[in-house]
Amino acid sequence: MQLEIKDLAKRYPNGVQALGGVTLTIPPGMFGLLGPNGAGKSTLMRILATLQEADSGSVTFGGIDVLREKEKVRGLLGYLPQEFGLYPKVTAVDLLDHFALLKGIRDGKKRREVVDYLLQKTNLFEARHRRLGTYSGGMKQRFGIAQALIGDPKLVIVDEPTAGLDPEERNRFHNLLADIGEEIVVILSTHIVSDVSDLCRNMAILHHGHLVQVGDPQVLTEQLRGRIWRKVVAKTDVGAHQESLQVISTRRVAGRTLLHVHADQRPDASFEPAEADLEDLYFFAMRANGRAA
Repeated sequence: MQLEIKDLAKRYPNGVQALGGVTLTIPPGMFGLLGPNGAGKSTLMRILATLQEADSGSVTFGGIDVLREKEKVRGLLGYLPQEFGLYPKVTAVDLLDHFALLKGIRDGKKRREVVDYLLQKTNLFEARHRRLGTYSGGMKQRFGIAQALIGDPKLVIVDEPTAGLDPEERNRFHNLLADIGEEIVVILSTHIVSDVSDLCRNMAILHHGHLVQVGDPQVLTEQLRGRIWRKVVAKTDVGAHQESLQVISTRRVAGRTLLHVHADQRPDASFEPAEADLEDLYFFAMRANGRAA
């Protein structure tokens, strides 16, 4: 089953065009949706999760009209929103049992089996009787994935799941997403470039509600091979380089600034070639579509 999005548009009452006719095919596996805050990612995720109406366009998933057959979609959907509220005084096992009941698992024995399995899968079984208010940020995110996996969903949507996680929890969460994203459609919406480069075989970059890059991250990055150059300069020299060259990103390093520049040839002898990565592609796409480095 794959997700087919055609000409999807959404404008808010304040005039903001959140989506400007998005057309996208998302196959089974991990799919990264990358873009800065305000790009329209969360709007697109909420529409796909049947929580928000689109103005126009169509979305189908395995023959189901996502925009009109919402109950059918919800039976196949697992969703971890960017803001996931929990009851801090309730234990993980009790709340997950409650969610499983709401998902329609009426048989008590079957429900316990499902709950125990998901707590094991998310490495929370030993902490199942702890109150959720005592969980770390990473544990709460893993609990969020556990609830999203109730009912064996065929489409899983996770919105900014690793923001604020420490490196160890982020790695654990990556492994969990990679594990569940082998057979079903998993959409990872994020502004963290490394999340997509580490996990996704397919991706799209969204900017001001429009798609600016779509495809395999490695193939897309290959387009920049031999055209990214770097140089460390004093902070006071950054402006002059930005005026004369296509600077796609700047980063502070030990009190100086590392420039990455896009050019078909070496700008001058002071630059050295840089191995292009997905971050370079991201910044190049942002700059090419009106966002400064």
